[in-house]
Amino acid sequence: MKQLVDKYTDKMIKGGLAEAPLVCGLDDEMTWNRQAPEVPILEAVMQGMNINSLICAEPAEPYQSILVYLTERYPEVITPGDCETRTFLHDLPVGHEFSAKVIGSHLLYRKSVVIKADGKVKIVTFGTVSPEQAFVTFSSVCFAGFVLFFADFLADFKNGTVSETQRRAFDRAVSHLDEPRTDCPELLCGPFHREAEAYEAIIEAGRHTVEYGLVDSYFGNISYRLGETIYISQTGSSLDELAGCIDPCPLDGSSCAGVTASSELVAHNEIFLRTDNRAILHGHPKFAVILSMDCDRKECPNKKRCHIKCSEERTIGDIPIVPGEVGTGTTGLCHTLPPAVKGRRGAIVWGHGLFTVGREDFNLAFQHLLDIENMCREEYFKRVK
Repeated sequence: MKQLVDKYTDKMIKGGLAEAPLVCGLDDEMTWNRQAPEVPILEAVMQGMNINSLICAEPAEPYQSILVYLTERYPEVITPGDCETRTFLHDLPVGHEFSAKVIGSHLLYRKSVVIKADGKVKIVTFGTVSPEQAFVTFSSVCFAGFVLFFADFLADFKNGTVSETQRRAFDRAVSHLDEPRTDCPELLCGPFHREAEAYEAIIEAGRHTVEYGLVDSYFGNISYRLGETIYISQTGSSLDELAGCIDPCPLDGSSCAGVTASSELVAHNEIFLRTDNRAILHGHPKFAVILSMDCDRKECPNKKRCHIKCSEERTIGDIPIVPGEVGTGTTGLCHTLPPAVKGRRGAIVWGHGLFTVGREDFNLAFQHLLDIENMCREEYFKRVK
């Protein structure tokens, strides 16, 4: 357990999520990464729940400034509209006292709680199987807050309703943003002809996608077509740790490997069948997600159902924005995404993320992912000038 606790402590710090997180794992006894005054309160929370791990931390900037503002604007519950929040978090409850009673009461119903006290915020998350679950939730809270904060500012800017407090928070958050990366890694060159080569290329591209911050936590998926077989990351797998987590899935569906494959396997299949691309890379770069949710229509019959029913043809530059839910239902992105990608660098799914393609390997797919996110970031700041 100590190894896992240290692993996710390191991931949080290196990922810019927190500078001094408290991480706990429970095996035969509680193992903390360090001691702190908050530990007795957090141990009381764990004793009152059927969980085996917990993370508590003040988020690093810009997330600290963002969440401080959001807890003032939404003092009881923060409700982002991005796909990950709808799917995994539902909403972000806010507490105003760092106590076992307040924290525990929220974690009984949600995966996280944002505690606002003494002018700062702490995020508390938990896992029932591994510290990895707590890490993923913590990262998702930061991502969801970021997307909501910048989406709110853009909408309020257009409406002329930005407050002084909001502007100050915006300026603080922007001052803490990293400079956009423009360099691309040199990935393995294809086309690949052997299974081992495909595995190696997928693992390499997945790791760099996480290192470049083009995903939320490690969410996303990646695939490569080799003949009549798609090699695709498994559902719930970490893009930076894909060894042993890649499924070979025949295009004709003759194998049951798809049971553990990414939930977006069908969408990948359709893209491969409709185009001559061999590589697909899917990430959740923040500004692509934010701009996908920006719409000027005041009256719309599909309002509040934009993620599944948007009827507007919208683009950012040459990149289309389409609705679609994860999975294969009638509103699944497997219906909307493949035709949008055909003949293009990629497409953005409303509130969800960006899919890009490469003809021979992941070099172009990665370049497209980075370039489109940088284009979206530049476009965002044009819109709020």
